[in-house]
Amino acid sequence: MALFLAGISVLAALLSGLAALAAGPNGPLRQGMPGWMEKPLFRILRENGRPAPGRFSRLARTIPFLLLGVSGGFSVAAGIIALLGGTTRTATLPLGLPWLNWHLALDPLAGFFFCVLGIPLIAASLFGPDYVREFECGKHTLSVLGLFTGLFVAGMELVLLADDAFLFMIAWELMSVASYFLVAYQHENAANRRAAFLYLLMAEIGAIAIILAFGVLAAFGGGLIFEELRNASPNPAWSSIAFVLALAGFGMKAGLVPLHTWLPEAHPAAPSHISALMSGVMLKIAVYGFIRFAFDLLSSVLWQWGVVVLLIGSASAVLGILYALQQQNLKRLLAYSSVENVGIIFTALGLALIFQSSGQSQLGTLGLVAALLHALNHALFKSLLFLGAGAILHQTHEQSLENMGGLIHRVPKLAALFLVGTLSIAALPPFNGFVSEWLFFQTALQAGSIQSGILRSLIPTASAVLALTSALAATCFVKVYGVAFLGLSRSRHIARARDVHHPGMLAGLALLAICCVLFGVLPTPLINALGALTQSLTGFVLPNISALGWLWLTPVAPEVAAYSPALVLLGTVAVGWLCYYLLYRRTGLEPRRAEPWDCGFGGLTARTQYTSGAFSMPIRRIFEPVFDTRETIEEQTEGPANTRVTKLRYQFQVLDRAWLVLYEPSGRAVTRLARWVGRLQTGNIRTYLGYSFFTLIVLLWVVS
Repeated sequence: MALFLAGISVLAALLSGLAALAAGPNGPLRQGMPGWMEKPLFRILRENGRPAPGRFSRLARTIPFLLLGVSGGFSVAAGIIALLGGTTRTATLPLGLPWLNWHLALDPLAGFFFCVLGIPLIAASLFGPDYVREFECGKHTLSVLGLFTGLFVAGMELVLLADDAFLFMIAWELMSVASYFLVAYQHENAANRRAAFLYLLMAEIGAIAIILAFGVLAAFGGGLIFEELRNASPNPAWSSIAFVLALAGFGMKAGLVPLHTWLPEAHPAAPSHISALMSGVMLKIAVYGFIRFAFDLLSSVLWQWGVVVLLIGSASAVLGILYALQQQNLKRLLAYSSVENVGIIFTALGLALIFQSSGQSQLGTLGLVAALLHALNHALFKSLLFLGAGAILHQTHEQSLENMGGLIHRVPKLAALFLVGTLSIAALPPFNGFVSEWLFFQTALQAGSIQSGILRSLIPTASAVLALTSALAATCFVKVYGVAFLGLSRSRHIARARDVHHPGMLAGLALLAICCVLFGVLPTPLINALGALTQSLTGFVLPNISALGWLWLTPVAPEVAAYSPALVLLGTVAVGWLCYYLLYRRTGLEPRRAEPWDCGFGGLTARTQYTSGAFSMPIRRIFEPVFDTRETIEEQTEGPANTRVTKLRYQFQVLDRAWLVLYEPSGRAVTRLARWVGRLQTGNIRTYLGYSFFTLIVLLWVVS
């Protein structure tokens, strides 16, 4: 049943792309529709007594997103059944290679990530129809956007269903190539074309690494089916080679440092609902691929692998949030924040590998649960934030934090929903981001059970780095919400903004906000549902997770640590009500509204409040060696000998050192190589015939 529902979700995603193509300007719904059908539809699609733009524009917007919502609903249903059922369903399709059909399987691990995919997809399907309305009169058709969105979603779902390396790579490439066209959708912008090319280049390099990793296991297992790969027994050297290749390939797609530079370029370039799916879901598909390879396909685990993953994850977490703090573009800031959260996930996976290889199965399982839970939580709150950023862009046409301010007065509904996302990503209780990070710290605190003194010292150091990351993340999103929503408006667009009145956009945001609160307040049933998943990967189920009842979370043992998010929420509400009662009800005082204190300067203006750059300047000064900062100050003077300064203009730019150290030299080397190879193209037909002749001679010599 679960596999059947998953197949329907893939089919619905493909149909959404075909529906968008059919409803496009040159599609059969626009060109070949009979007149008897066109007239009733024309009447249905009227808006305010006038025909909708292009007659079928609403049809082109609604049907593809409706099918995407169906795909998301079936994905969640299939995932829940597979996760709770604890069994693996398999099927074989008569497609693929002559000697290798496509093998499908849905087990608890794939089922969990179907849920991770499905919930943001439902939210995006609700948000999308009203958001893409602005593209109707633009240079690009919605049919192209809808087609590649459907292929993108279908590719991600097929990756989760693949049970052989061949189908896995076909689905992986479908996901990557379709998302390339989505990043390049607004291709008239040179920055978008550059971002799309960089993304595709990095995706293909990562795909090559994944193919080589599968190839190493296939050489020892004798086939490409996952069951054959599980039975492979390579020696530790070849296992390590396969692991490093898989970490490079999946880590490149996930955005691990230093392979992350495509991510802050590509995610802001795509439409916002696509950015939400890329950051919230696609990065988790890469996490799924790594978990599948490291915890399922590899027959043994070495502690050295866990150390590598732990170090790379920690570096990604702290560098991602440091770079996010310095960004002025809201979507670019959120993209760098995804680097941070992926780093947290891989740090937890590194802990799981270390404990698993050391014979501490319970602690390894706890680290895996923390990683899985944070993958789900990040999918929820990051999708909420990207969709919220899209709503801000839709209402104000502004992306720069320096031009925002006072949005809480202009868009109060959006401000309330966006606040839930910022509190969740800042890991404040009782929201969902706190639970997964708390589980990570509970895992790390058990480092004393490991025999190796080096590991006992390394794990607390990584925990301290993650604690620093959490503090910086809270600072970052205080900056985001404070600068964007509080204070006074800094631009005319913001001052004239109106609240979101489209029910679909609000429903998509509200769905994700409710999930952030729900999974934060009631995490215990969700963690208990992961029992079959952890049993299949680590051979262990957390026994004490709800030893004190379903309201309490006891990851190790009740006497070690316990946390009740429901009681935290209840206590917060009770304290707030008590303060209100004592201050106002009991004393009879009424709240007084007055202008804020202006420090004697004669009234507050937008120019006297903190900017985004000023807020993050202390962090930039402290961590200055991490950044490549370029600051300029322009003075405008007048008077005798230009002694009076009349205007100052300060600008700063923070560049990613990974780009400067790794990518620019590589790009220059590739360009030089391409110019050298270009000399072969002489334009002379005799030269080309000579190339063909000598190539034929070499091939005949090799074959003979």
